[in-house]
Amino acid sequence: MTMVDPIHDPQTASVPPAKPAAEPADIRSAAAPGNLTAGLEPLAQLAAQRQQILKALDGLSAVSGESAQRALARLSGELTSFEPAITVLGQVKSGKTALVNAMAGWSDLLPSDVNPWTSVVTSLHLSPDTARAETSARFQFMTEGEWDRLLTKGGRIGEMAGRAGAESELDKIREQIEAMRDRSRARLGRKFEMLMGQTHDYGYFDKNLIERYICLGDDFEDLEPDQADQGRFADITRSADLYLNSGMIPHALCLRDTPGVNDTFMMREQITIQALRDSRLCVVVLSAGQALTSVDLGLIRMIASLDAREVVIFVNRIDELQDPAQQVPEIEAAIRETLRDHHGPQEAEILFGSAYWANAALMGQLDNLPPASAAALLNWAEASVKAGTHQIAKGPAQDMVWQLSGLPALHRTLGEQILVGEGGATLARVATSALTVASGQEAAHAIRVQAQRGSTEGDAVHGLDTNTVRMTFEQLADQHMDALERALDEVLAAYRGRADRAHATFVDRATRALIEHLEQWGDQSVWEYDPAGLRLLLRTAYSVMSSRLQAAAEARYQAAVRDVAGLLHQGFGSAVEGVQLALPQVPDVAAPVALGQTIALDFNDGWWASWWRRTRGYRAFANQFRSLIEGETEDFMVQLKSVQVADTRAEFLARLQGFFDEQRDILAEITDAQDGDLRARFNNHTAEAQSKASRAAMLVLKTYATG
Repeated sequence: MTMVDPIHDPQTASVPPAKPAAEPADIRSAAAPGNLTAGLEPLAQLAAQRQQILKALDGLSAVSGESAQRALARLSGELTSFEPAITVLGQVKSGKTALVNAMAGWSDLLPSDVNPWTSVVTSLHLSPDTARAETSARFQFMTEGEWDRLLTKGGRIGEMAGRAGAESELDKIREQIEAMRDRSRARLGRKFEMLMGQTHDYGYFDKNLIERYICLGDDFEDLEPDQADQGRFADITRSADLYLNSGMIPHALCLRDTPGVNDTFMMREQITIQALRDSRLCVVVLSAGQALTSVDLGLIRMIASLDAREVVIFVNRIDELQDPAQQVPEIEAAIRETLRDHHGPQEAEILFGSAYWANAALMGQLDNLPPASAAALLNWAEASVKAGTHQIAKGPAQDMVWQLSGLPALHRTLGEQILVGEGGATLARVATSALTVASGQEAAHAIRVQAQRGSTEGDAVHGLDTNTVRMTFEQLADQHMDALERALDEVLAAYRGRADRAHATFVDRATRALIEHLEQWGDQSVWEYDPAGLRLLLRTAYSVMSSRLQAAAEARYQAAVRDVAGLLHQGFGSAVEGVQLALPQVPDVAAPVALGQTIALDFNDGWWASWWRRTRGYRAFANQFRSLIEGETEDFMVQLKSVQVADTRAEFLARLQGFFDEQRDILAEITDAQDGDLRARFNNHTAEAQSKASRAAMLVLKTYATG
């Protein structure tokens, strides 16, 4: 259910006075640095390449028949809507929201003070277009199931505490939940449950609107009357989407700011994991002024399943260091060591900078830098010039500070990853498919020429009429789709069995280790067990599954291309020999980010000791431990075995279905060329012009196509 502008009375969806239509949500800055686009060159290159392909698609469409135009329109739509996403992770007070604001070029867009703080996944959809989107802001509320899980079980933390028998923790959680429930009812009324699962859309957004939906804080009870709406919906908001026009971004981009991973109830942990799974790039924000904490290790655990090329670590707040030149290398060495010791992405890019400096440059407030921050800036500037890490040219102070803030380096790193990764793959896939359409046009032209000459070579030699070709094609499509489904399901069934065996193996090993500990040390010495082994076993099973899925899909894709090519030749003879059938691009399998979900064994603190003290007897230890771990891992086992693989399976099937949709349109174009009425509409001059335009487009597409 979608409602429009339900500000004052969400239950009745009353509509407040609309904001002026001429007030778009453009990115603006009080005094932007002159080099604001520094580092965005890779994205500009991607935008230019995309525009070349779009122009080629338009050229093809102008000389194509109706069937080919449908295929080209699908490809053009896919390219136009392509929006790479970057998820930003970090704990509360790491400065990640301030960093997101700086990346967007709008320093005060999202609340970045320590209090209030961002409480939901907030996606900034940045567009270089000048046209204003109909919807500028969209807020999605939690479902009843998500809210009930928090209220009845205390979220993930409550579930773990309950299984571990940590009564003191449960008491604290119950108190906090009661306070949250009372606060929500006070803000939203007794019928606030009616909002569950709903969406609120707005044609504008401003600071007050954002704070109403996504901000939580400790002092909201003491707000002034004119601030009473602050955080009104924040307890139950699941996600927020803001749509912005940006003069600095050359290509559409989505930046996802996530709740701090030290969320009290971890109630949004799964939502954050979902956001990470939906992105191909992740920026992990660490604070330079503090050593890696257990929460930061949780971040590393969350990204451990990602390839190093998909992770960028940004060490923020170097403005708070006394001697950045000396401390930064030490911090980087410590991070590398931690990544190695905790199975993180060891080759991930590590960048250093200051969102505080970046936003000061954006706002033209460099004169207001505290003395310690100014001293750190000078120290970092001298070190950067000496090391040659920053090209700091003479110019306005804002430009130099923007460079030293690390934002251009971050933009460049992310842009290069997009260009050679997801962006390049998208361009190649579209260009390759468009080549097939273009070559189909050439074949249709050849058939028209044969028809004008009175040739019926295709039917006479091969004996297939167009109806038979079409029917055979549909049979082939059904057969290959069914065969791919069976092949994928066979791989997935084997994976689920292997994952279950890995899970059982871990529990058995851990239980044996527990018994050995009890036999040697008794129950007075607290026993710890690292769950990294379980994650490693499951990651291995997932990796094997990914390779087998891709191999099975590639084999089926190749078989489909061979059969369709054979059918075209059988039906139309030498006229279709130039048709370049594009082999569907085998999708990448999303990383198993669900493995990053927290379980009780990740807490080597009072919780585990509490569980230990409450258990007596070797058999009780073993039985309760097994129950505890099985309960703890049930959720991410479901995610790994069912939820995530279902998305993967659907994507593999969609690629093959897309191939047959394209071939169906091409087949229609070719068969229509044999129609007498269509033949009469084309003279030699028109056909020659079409062929010339088609060849020009193909030259462009071949530059980007794979194979």
